[in-house]
Amino acid sequence: MNSPKKNGKKTLILLLLAFVLPVMAAKIVLSFDLYQGGATNKGQLLDSISYTNLAMANPQPQEWQLLYQLPSHCDAICEDRLYILQQSHVALGRNQDRVHTIIMVNQHSDTAALTGFDFVTAAPSKQLSKLLNQQELVIVDPLGSLVMSYPIAEDHQAQIMQGKALVADLRKLLKLSRIG
Repeated sequence: MNSPKKNGKKTLILLLLAFVLPVMAAKIVLSFDLYQGGATNKGQLLDSISYTNLAMANPQPQEWQLLYQLPSHCDAICEDRLYILQQSHVALGRNQDRVHTIIMVNQHSDTAALTGFDFVTAAPSKQLSKLLNQQELVIVDPLGSLVMSYPIAEDHQAQIMQGKALVADLRKLLKLSRIG
């Protein structure tokens, strides 16, 4: 028969394995990057970039913002982008007053493309202008931190899908936000 001493050791070892084995398995999975976490956002999250880092004053403090830099020549893609920005703002519904679309305009921008649109304009710093050339659309939180970016979409259908993704992300951000 099993003595109580041997039975106690076996129980202790099984108990330790039940707690240690899952921790070791999780450590191995995370160490070798075998786990890909799920994300619900459609845009690309930006890391610790703010107006102060980019040497620029916040054009709309305490407000959510959508930034877009107007290029030197506003072609059909640019005009589609401006229209999608306007329609995305309308699609926010009751949250429209919490978000402002700001078009960054420098000395080379084609300002004639803004006729017919009611956007706030601002002059970007050199660092922000450089960033917006790479990331065409950017969401900024009320504290002035650049939160999320959306790359250039070339065709009209892709821009419509990007506008829907932008609105979905903005709705989530506005729902979770206690400021702005």
